[in-house]
Amino acid sequence: MRVFKGFLIAFSLYSKIPMPNVPWEKEDMQYQLIFFPWVGGVIGLLLYLWSLVAENYSIGNLCYVLVGVAIPLLVTGGFHMDGFMDTMDAMHSYKCREEKLKILKDPHIGAFAVLMLVLYGLIYTAAFSEITYGLVPICGMGFFLARALSGIGVLKFPGAKKDGMLHSFSDSVSGEKKGGICFTLYVELVLCVLLMIWKQPVFGTVAVVSQVLTFVYYYFKSKKEFGGITGDTAGYFVAMSECVMLVALAVCNHLVG
Repeated sequence: MRVFKGFLIAFSLYSKIPMPNVPWEKEDMQYQLIFFPWVGGVIGLLLYLWSLVAENYSIGNLCYVLVGVAIPLLVTGGFHMDGFMDTMDAMHSYKCREEKLKILKDPHIGAFAVLMLVLYGLIYTAAFSEITYGLVPICGMGFFLARALSGIGVLKFPGAKKDGMLHSFSDSVSGEKKGGICFTLYVELVLCVLLMIWKQPVFGTVAVVSQVLTFVYYYFKSKKEFGGITGDTAGYFVAMSECVMLVALAVCNHLVG
């Protein structure tokens, strides 16, 4: 029952998909991270279905691209983009670590958050416009992989703060259960990677490598800037991982094609 509650909490927290209202008890929160990647799986499935509709009914390319870009935002409600914008504000403040952490907590947005969001949107949209229908399944699985990596980072990377949602979750997970949750995420990650490479060896490998490299960059960048990760930087990673993957696939598509 607690595992099922974890599923409901994960989709209630990380998506806008309607879910039954259940109380969020500390014990139930331990399992929500297991189902975090499946939010990405839903995004991938919807993108794939949309690509089938666009291909079979001759939807215009502009409409196809804009709806394809909108699907992740519609599913998540921009949950990760909020963290991306806060992180951009903090990183571009060039202040000391303590001040950067304060900026992460500030509910207001600054100029750099807006500028970097616009830049992100332009690059993301441009990259998605170069993704052919045949590459959409790889992209969809990439959304799953980004969240599996993010979940592992939450459990394995040092935290920058002693408060906030990420700290509350980490604090709620006991040692034995933490190992089990982490193992489950590793299994999900490995299966996703194998499926991506089996589906399309070249493009699948490119997508995986690009996301793993982004994960490594995220670890060192977070330690350097903030002394560890936060809930906002976790959202920043998911957003960056997806965008870098699309850019890598778009470049590879032109080189191979």
